[in-house]
Amino acid sequence: MDRGRLLSKARLVVVKVGTSSITERLALSREKIGAVARQVAALRAEGRDVILVSSGAIAAGLSRLALKERPREMGMLQACAAVGQGELMGAYSEAFAGYGIPVAQILLTREDLQSRGRYLRIRHVLETLIKAGVVPIVNENDTVAVDEIKFGDNDTLSALVASNAGADLLVLMSSMDGLFTDDPARSPAAVKIGVVDRISEEISGLSGKSRLGGVGGISAKVRAGRIMMECGIPMAIVDSKMPGVLSRLLAGEPVGTVFVPKMRIDNKLQWMLFSSAARGVVFIDDGAAKALSSGKASLLPSGVLSVKGIFRRGDLVSIMSGSSEVGRGVSNLSSDELESVAGLQTVQARRVLGEAAPKEVVQHDNLVLSGGMDAGI
Repeated sequence: MDRGRLLSKARLVVVKVGTSSITERLALSREKIGAVARQVAALRAEGRDVILVSSGAIAAGLSRLALKERPREMGMLQACAAVGQGELMGAYSEAFAGYGIPVAQILLTREDLQSRGRYLRIRHVLETLIKAGVVPIVNENDTVAVDEIKFGDNDTLSALVASNAGADLLVLMSSMDGLFTDDPARSPAAVKIGVVDRISEEISGLSGKSRLGGVGGISAKVRAGRIMMECGIPMAIVDSKMPGVLSRLLAGEPVGTVFVPKMRIDNKLQWMLFSSAARGVVFIDDGAAKALSSGKASLLPSGVLSVKGIFRRGDLVSIMSGSSEVGRGVSNLSSDELESVAGLQTVQARRVLGEAAPKEVVQHDNLVLSGGMDAGI
């Protein structure tokens, strides 16, 4: 599909703003934040809804606490985030007030999206805010996040927010005009990649830092693009310094790099693949793996080799064939139940668990295939 025609149809746009896009010398830039607000207001005037995912809290805290460089100690980083988040929201609130647009703060950790109940409540809150004419501003809750529940970078967070909200487009505003075959600052032979329609080895191998800082770098942006491609949501990487870049992108101008997916998958399946946490692992034999790969088969006890971890009925599990993840699904049996019937035919399994026990370990409607990629982001 033509990228211009694809992007012009976007009605709900998630815009991720990197630290360098709203700061100057490790301090918030009111001018840059004003430019973001102006562009978002322009999109809304075109009839589009916008969710912002914004970095910058730690940088804002550094300035407020008169620190000359980013601290390394986690407690001090969290203190900077706590102080800076208020500064960041104050700056956004002031900038958007000039257009009569209210803003709302939403702070998330990975744990918030792993829970199906919380995941749905977050989606409901986003929908309610948008209907009320509010621009939600999302950031990672750095003051409480630890390694186990951190997103790691706001590129990944923005991809998961776009998936959660059912967005039509994710835009990463960065310090570079998309992806290049090499670092354009060092290599005159570097060529911009205008469209990515599959994550090739060459795309996966791109690395390096976004200019002017930021946690994620190029590999994080490619990872976000991979998530969006799998979900079926277009994504673009654009230069935040380019005047009116958001409207220009959606008008079809050849700015930045656009990831063009082939097919959108159901939101529940997106959650299973990327936002949720598998509570255990079910190892299956080659025959079951082949059957599941058709996308129409359910997992039966006879195809199960072994179980790892402790999970209950209704928990999400990772389904593995050897060292490769075949998919993820909602288990109809607990880990104890499944261990007791692994490898048994359905009739035999029901003799062990009782006639009322489910026939399938994972029903095909509650199964999503991993497509050969590492779903454990």
